[in-house]
Amino acid sequence: MAVVRPSRRCHAQFLIIGDDNKLYWDDTGKTVFTEPGKDEVVIVDIKDPEAPKIVATLQLENSIVGPPTNLAISPDNSIALVADSMTVVDDNGAHKMVTTDKLWVIDLKTNPPKLAQTVTLGKQPSGLSFSPDGKMALVCNRADGTISVLSIAGTQVTPIGTIAMGSPGVSTVEFTPDGKHALAVRSPDNRVALLDVDGDKVSYDSTMDIPTGANPYNLALTPDGALGFVVNNGVRGNNASLTVFDARGPHPRVIDTLAIGDGPEGFAMAPDGKSAVVLLLHGSTSGPSEWPYHPNGGAVMIAIDNGKARVLPGEVKLGSVPEGVAYSQDSKYIYVGDFTDKRLHIIKVSAKGLSETGTMTLPGHPASLRGPAF
Repeated sequence: MAVVRPSRRCHAQFLIIGDDNKLYWDDTGKTVFTEPGKDEVVIVDIKDPEAPKIVATLQLENSIVGPPTNLAISPDNSIALVADSMTVVDDNGAHKMVTTDKLWVIDLKTNPPKLAQTVTLGKQPSGLSFSPDGKMALVCNRADGTISVLSIAGTQVTPIGTIAMGSPGVSTVEFTPDGKHALAVRSPDNRVALLDVDGDKVSYDSTMDIPTGANPYNLALTPDGALGFVVNNGVRGNNASLTVFDARGPHPRVIDTLAIGDGPEGFAMAPDGKSAVVLLLHGSTSGPSEWPYHPNGGAVMIAIDNGKARVLPGEVKLGSVPEGVAYSQDSKYIYVGDFTDKRLHIIKVSAKGLSETGTMTLPGHPASLRGPAF
């Protein structure tokens, strides 16, 4: 049965980017924390796909600690949600990171877009997803090991429930296209949880978990709901992979595992379902003396056809610490944020693979990125 989706506004396509400016890696690979208060959320109009334009910059804290899917745009492109996972505090003269519990609600209908509401959730809100009808959202609380259920009416977002996931570490969640289920990544347990959605009720049965590779982190589904993909980080340069599962029927099952390069975190599915893109860190957060180190990350395309997926040869070279990636609504472009270099890559997508067409400088360090809903 075809999935009926809300109507889209045709005059704007937005990217939403979270810039985390309070953390970086020095030349030895050591994490350095600085004063908070300088982060921003950047709204970019990609109506002209090769000439993106910043339309708003909001001084809102966000974090690179967590999956780069810790923000999202609603199906009707009217609001955006941004999870604020971690902040920096003073500890006897030194800086350290601690969990926070805030979710920003941004009104995209105003000109320029603005903060509409602040919601308090569990500890370390992270990956999140809107339901296909836009009336609900799910947000993973990594430190609590829970998922918050949110009711959405216009710009009003109301927490209505919490799902216990058994242990801390649930990193991101994604609704199925029919809205009847959601899938959540249980990172430390190497599992993907299957959630049942019935109206405003969400439940979890751990006996339905799907096994993955080592350290799963991010996931996406094809628009028809047939296939699911999980990127597995492996263990420090070892055993990174892409788990492919058949998402149809009462119990999704793994059907393939694809070898992938080092440090897959950023991941996005094309709106037309014909491709997906994985970003590879390649040890770019390590120091030059550490064996996994490479100065540059990269982007790899996954071709999807007749229920099968394959990794296309060739890799687009990116800058240091590429995190967020998103497609344009017509599936012809992807946009990639380089954290260290404060750069947005504009990359064309074809059946032959990926080719960069240009870059844009961002005001801060892009930690997360999502595109228009489809």
